[in-house]
Amino acid sequence: AGAIGTRLVPQLVQQGHRVRATTRNPDKLAALRALGADAVIMDGLDATSVAEAVARARPDAIVHQMTALAGKPDVRRFDRWFATTNQLRTTGTDNLLAAAAAADVQRFVAQSYTGWTNPTTGAPVKTESDQLDPEPLKWSMAAIRYLEETVPAAPLDGIVLRYGNFYGPGASETLVELIRKRRFPLVGDGGGVWSWIHVDDAASAAVAALERGGSGVYNIVDDDPAPVAEWLPYLADAVGAKPP
Repeated sequence: AGAIGTRLVPQLVQQGHRVRATTRNPDKLAALRALGADAVIMDGLDATSVAEAVARARPDAIVHQMTALAGKPDVRRFDRWFATTNQLRTTGTDNLLAAAAAADVQRFVAQSYTGWTNPTTGAPVKTESDQLDPEPLKWSMAAIRYLEETVPAAPLDGIVLRYGNFYGPGASETLVELIRKRRFPLVGDGGGVWSWIHVDDAASAAVAALERGGSGVYNIVDDDPAPVAEWLPYLADAVGAKPP
């Protein structure tokens, strides 16, 4: 029921897939059903809840888009802000893979991230063969590393999609809020390069991975990376905020 899931469900339905969508929030069931999915309650951190939901669905494939970024953004305490999402990337992934094995699921697509995870040395364009940066954000990086190592190693077709920074409906609001409140500064010369991905394109990548992807890790980003010195002042102006 998140920013990607709500864009993904209609695309899957349009492609002829039968979708069972999960949420922890009963208030979101009706909205998911309106998108064309069977909707059920499931807690990704509860192994029993996951096992029961997967056993009832008997799916051919599982698409793991579970995140939990609720409340105010807290970039100063990033690991704390991402604590539950990090659990979903570790414990949640384990729960889904165990349920997948029990239900003889053949394909598993999982959401990861690329951006600050990249090393700051070497060429500015990073590929899937570049190692993850060993330095930043201890717990969040460990969770990403765990997911990216665990899913392709599982005894099924395990696919990891490293999404760039999201923009679009349900994905840009937090960033815009930070910019309007002048909590997103231009650091140094603003030379840090960001790669983006629209939520509809991220969903399309998940459909492609589900239908024809091979096991492994893939970078999923727009083809127009931009330094912060370009995109941040532009976005601030577009939303009527003061220059960063």
